Amino acid sequence: MRVVIRYFKEKPLYLLLVASLLAIGLDLLGAAPVWILASASLGMIPMAGLIGEATESLAEMAGPRLGGLLNATFGNAAELIIALVAIREGLLELVKASITGSILGNLLVVMGLSMLAGGLKHGVLIFDRKKASSDSILLVLAVITLAVPSLFVQTSNGADEAAVEWLSLGVASLMILIYVLGLVYSLKGRGAGLLRPSAERGPHGSGRWSPRASLGLLIAATLGVVWLSEILVRQVEPVVSGLGVSEFFLGIILIPLIGNVAEHMVAITVAMKNQMDLSVEISVGSSLQIALFVAPVLVFASLALGNPLTLVFNSFELIALVGGVLIAALVASDGEANWLEGVELLVVYFVLALAFFLLPV
Repeated sequence: MRVVIRYFKEKPLYLLLVASLLAIGLDLLGAAPVWILASASLGMIPMAGLIGEATESLAEMAGPRLGGLLNATFGNAAELIIALVAIREGLLELVKASITGSILGNLLVVMGLSMLAGGLKHGVLIFDRKKASSDSILLVLAVITLAVPSLFVQTSNGADEAAVEWLSLGVASLMILIYVLGLVYSLKGRGAGLLRPSAERGPHGSGRWSPRASLGLLIAATLGVVWLSEILVRQVEPVVSGLGVSEFFLGIILIPLIGNVAEHMVAITVAMKNQMDLSVEISVGSSLQIALFVAPVLVFASLALGNPLTLVFNSFELIALVGGVLIAALVASDGEANWLEGVELLVVYFVLALAFFLLPV
């Protein structure tokens, strides 16, 4: 019992597990959709964090290379599960918006808050310029590739739907190829943002759980995310109708937030410890995983679920993605950061978020 109390003191975020039970109860009682959505969203945060902790624990025991591969595979598991459930329900705009929101959130919010918090405490933060530049190039490549189907639709009047689907599948295949090659390159020890080292999430250091306990926790947390995703996705349409917000806005802001809060807090925490290399790697690496792994997997999975997803984004999403990636790459290009650069990244995000809220879709 003392261990449990100590754990919750050191990880107060996991007190939100109570919200998981609340969401299930409210759903069974048929409560107002907005309350069910809110409680399911809050309950999803610690579940996603537990997936991350279990993965980190297994990664520590597996060694740096295999551990990095585990992180690369399960790093965005919660977002992937939510998106799969949403595709099955036909909420394709929500899914595409969540891809955009995840990339922008990691680059602008996570990196921005990390630079702000770390800069206020330590002044100028130093990180590996060469590695940041290499990762930024790969991220620019990913975003350009993501934009191709959208530009194809916009420049070819009355583009055939089948042609767009085939183009999306082709792009997704090549993005997965780049992702796999990036993993191979990383496993050879040459450094890349796709294999992120352990962030030491847990309070007791490495090996605090046995492999069996870690695997059991990973399975249990994943099942919890699946259950809560089912509850959450069912509330989207009633909440959209009741509150007057768009499905698009929920995807841009809500889904990325609940899937990555635990990891975001790790990035900010290590930045305050003046470990900016790891903080940048978390934010950029997570964006790369979303663009090169999660998005392509969703394209193929959508075929099996009977609701084909194409990589066609609206014009403002494309502008936001390109702008967000470029400003983040410029900030990281000199290998130094300070609190003012963090504020600048946050301002860009909030301007985009306001525009997304007011954008008629």
